[in-house]
Amino acid sequence: MNNIVLMGRLTRDPELRHTQSGTPVASFALAVDRGYVSKENGERQTDFIDVVAWRSTGEFVSKYFTKGQMAAVTGRLQIRDWTDKDGNKRRSAEVIADNVYFTESKRSREAALAASGAAPGGYGAYSEPKSGGAGYSTPVAPSDFEELDEEDGDLPF
Repeated sequence: MNNIVLMGRLTRDPELRHTQSGTPVASFALAVDRGYVSKENGERQTDFIDVVAWRSTGEFVSKYFTKGQMAAVTGRLQIRDWTDKDGNKRRSAEVIADNVYFTESKRSREAALAASGAAPGGYGAYSEPKSGGAGYSTPVAPSDFEELDEEDGDLPF
């Protein structure tokens, strides 16, 4: 079984590119704190993990996520072997994202955006459509989300 769940902050704005056939692909990295504090200096260790999101998930990430924003990612680990420009064999590990979620409240996100001078975006989650079968769920497109005022106690359901 190859299943990864991560939560951390984006270390840079997602970079959206397209393959030669026009398929969108976004790449970004997450700074993920380890669950323990170092005995040496009393600080948490942080891992910087490369993430790749394909198709509409990649478009969603590049549209709504920015550097410094907290995100949760579910997906799978992929190991790639490649040769660098000097002919040396290299190996890279990256997470291929199936789902990317917002993990901050609107209020804390707006405060972080105000501090950075950026404009607020939409909220929600998006995942790639899966093939039919057990466990199939219909993805929700970003345009289907309606922002609710956090002060409003009357939810629409």
